[in-house]
Amino acid sequence: MTTSTPSTPSTMRAIASYRGLPVDDPDSLQDIEVPVPQLRPRDVLVRVRAVSVNPVDAKVRSGLAPTDEPRILGFDAAGVVEAVGPEVTTLAAGDEVWYAGDITRPGTNAEFHAVDERIVARKPVSLNWAEAAAMPLTTITAWETLFDRFALTADSTGTLLALGAAGGVGSILIQLAMELTGVRVLASAGRPESQAWVRQLGADGVVDHHDLVASAGEVASDGVDFLFSPHSKGNIEAFARIVRPFGHITAIDEPEGLDLLPLKSKSIAWHWELMFTRTTYQTADMAEQGKLLETVAGLVDDKRIRTTLTKTLPDFSAAGLREAHRLVESGRTTGKVVVTR
Repeated sequence: MTTSTPSTPSTMRAIASYRGLPVDDPDSLQDIEVPVPQLRPRDVLVRVRAVSVNPVDAKVRSGLAPTDEPRILGFDAAGVVEAVGPEVTTLAAGDEVWYAGDITRPGTNAEFHAVDERIVARKPVSLNWAEAAAMPLTTITAWETLFDRFALTADSTGTLLALGAAGGVGSILIQLAMELTGVRVLASAGRPESQAWVRQLGADGVVDHHDLVASAGEVASDGVDFLFSPHSKGNIEAFARIVRPFGHITAIDEPEGLDLLPLKSKSIAWHWELMFTRTTYQTADMAEQGKLLETVAGLVDDKRIRTTLTKTLPDFSAAGLREAHRLVESGRTTGKVVVTR
């Protein structure tokens, strides 16, 4: 039996796509009305208050195959639990939550969103809706990179270089690495405002990614032990020069025809990170995502981690989301862009 509030309507407003289009095309994202989603046994229904836009949102939108059924996009969300499925044990109606969604299901760009309780956590009480919505997807990606792929701990040493560090993932990865590990943290950034941003977040040093090898050599003459890459195309030779023997690289992009052979002579390990793996394959440890968000909520409320929100658009509509997508696609944003209801 689903437990819900009396105010839950039968239909809802949402923003959807029907085919991949440039973001300046009004049809790329459209306002629609659809039924409120039905809950699976372990689902919660969230009344969405804010969503953020990530590069993956823009990538999915622009590459969408033509469809007669509306595709509701969006992953990050912060909102209030409206209803719970019959097997839900961790949350109740009225709880304020944050989460990063599931790429195999309809997204968060809607009034209501159904999501498995195992990947949801109560949001930090010290953050407003926009500040909270900015963080889940990038936080999960950064956490899994640091602690699952790199297996870092509080006792870990060495040097970590985060490329594109002024972006969403880099902005939280810097903070988590500084707070929870013993590694030295270097951040790559190109524009002066991006360099200032990563310094504010606590990076030990800044690397100019326009001249990656030389700039990294100036601050880490003996190389780096861990490298996070959102931009791997054309950089493997540089990575082979920058990373020390037996070092580790984690990438979140997927450039075609990637040749990793230059890494072999140093026995450099290559890792992939996709935060949707657990939900896509319903892994036995899927609840780890909810647990890590709970842990980070505590770090935020203890003032050890700050939100990565930099831009809020108070227009939860197709027009507002198109503007958010446009900003993210420009490649010139620092931190995160959020749309609020």
